[in-house]
Amino acid sequence: MEYFVQQLVNGLTLGSIYGLVAIGYTMVYGIIGMINFAHGDIFMLGGFAGLIVFLVLTSMFAGLPVAVLLLAMLVVAMLMTSLWNWTIERVAYRPLRGSFRLAPLITAIGMSITLSNFIQVTQGPRNKPIPPLVSTVYNVAGISVSLKQIVIIIITAVLLTLFWYLVNHTSLGRAQRATEQDRKMAALLGVNVDQTISVTFIMGAALAAVAGTMYLMYYGVVNFNDGFVPGVKAFTAAVLGGIGSLPGAVLGGLMIGLIESLWSAYFTIAYKDVATFAILAFVLIFKPTGILGRPEVEKV
Repeated sequence: MEYFVQQLVNGLTLGSIYGLVAIGYTMVYGIIGMINFAHGDIFMLGGFAGLIVFLVLTSMFAGLPVAVLLLAMLVVAMLMTSLWNWTIERVAYRPLRGSFRLAPLITAIGMSITLSNFIQVTQGPRNKPIPPLVSTVYNVAGISVSLKQIVIIIITAVLLTLFWYLVNHTSLGRAQRATEQDRKMAALLGVNVDQTISVTFIMGAALAAVAGTMYLMYYGVVNFNDGFVPGVKAFTAAVLGGIGSLPGAVLGGLMIGLIESLWSAYFTIAYKDVATFAILAFVLIFKPTGILGRPEVEKV
């Protein structure tokens, strides 16, 4: 029983990281109906931004408190990835907004390859490790729970609550929901649609940066190719939970993390990805909109 609960804790931690990235996918899809396949690489950029801040601060200020160091890594990573995503939206996606549906999709794939290769050239192809930031481990009834796992789960819960409030109870959230329902009508009613979409991209990038920094803290290593597999799994989480739903994105992320953790614990680890996508297919057969997704209303 202790082993099972241990895997639940591990799965919730990994799922929290997937959930943060999945929120960015679902927000962008909800507002403009586009899958931003470069979002996984924004997550990877957040990890590298955190790594660079860590290396700079530890070389300049020895003995800096871990809390201050982690906060600086998060803030700089959020600023850097927000700037990157804003630029991508402004340069690559906005000019194609009125084009046929495949054009933004192809552009997103191109941006993903560009970002990945840019990091490979500038930072090198090898893994970039850091020493453990948080090494405290608590043993509760035979179950080991590390402090970094607690931090990741708490940060995910706080950010989900914050963004849920932002979307449902602020003027920005009303503008986002109006733009999601009908961009032309929202513009006629005074909503700055372009600005609202840009802010949505910035918000998604900030969450991906937090996830990337948490990933770096949890695993202690980052690589230029880390945007692909976690990005695909986060997109899978968004679809599983119901793309367009913020709670659904987090629920899907937690489910993906639990499936991976439990499958790796009790079956061969080589097939954990097969199990994840098989369960996704099974869910979509019976609920095509995802677990918390809503049927799309056809506008006439």
